[in-house]
Amino acid sequence: MEARKIRRLVTGHNDEGKSMILSDGIATSTLSIQSFAGLTVTDLWETTVSPADNTGNKDNADRPVHLEPARTGTIFRMVEFPPDALWQGNVDAAAAYGEMGAAHAAEGADDPTMHKTPSVDYAMVMDGEIWAVMDTEERLMKAGDVLVQRGTNHGWSNRSDRNCLMMFVLCGANPV
Repeated sequence: MEARKIRRLVTGHNDEGKSMILSDGIATSTLSIQSFAGLTVTDLWETTVSPADNTGNKDNADRPVHLEPARTGTIFRMVEFPPDALWQGNVDAAAAYGEMGAAHAAEGADDPTMHKTPSVDYAMVMDGEIWAVMDTEERLMKAGDVLVQRGTNHGWSNRSDRNCLMMFVLCGANPV
């Protein structure tokens, strides 16, 4: 199943200080993790400090995809999760997370989707359904449902037969 292309519009200011659209097109900061059957991460924007700097015309998503935000930053992303049946039993979690510069996030996990990051993550199911997996329990999430992930060990399980599209805003935080 091919991942969706995400249209991204970015605003800015012209030379007179008036608002304008700086860019309008398909987001290009993407990473498809083949060991997870093509799970696709599309980064839409990143900030590295708070408060964020809205001056200039730099594209803050024009860099390689990485898992974790800066301690004082944020990452806005979409993730398309393929069905578990397409990848289960065929993934090296450390290598998969390593593709996002975070092999350490999956250390000691029995489930290859389980990981822990120093962040608060706002997650919303946009299309499809997925199970939010914790160390002690699981909950089914459907389109429109949200989860606030607060630095916990967590994973995702798509037990359906179609892709699940989720939106995330990751905010840097102190580790638990």
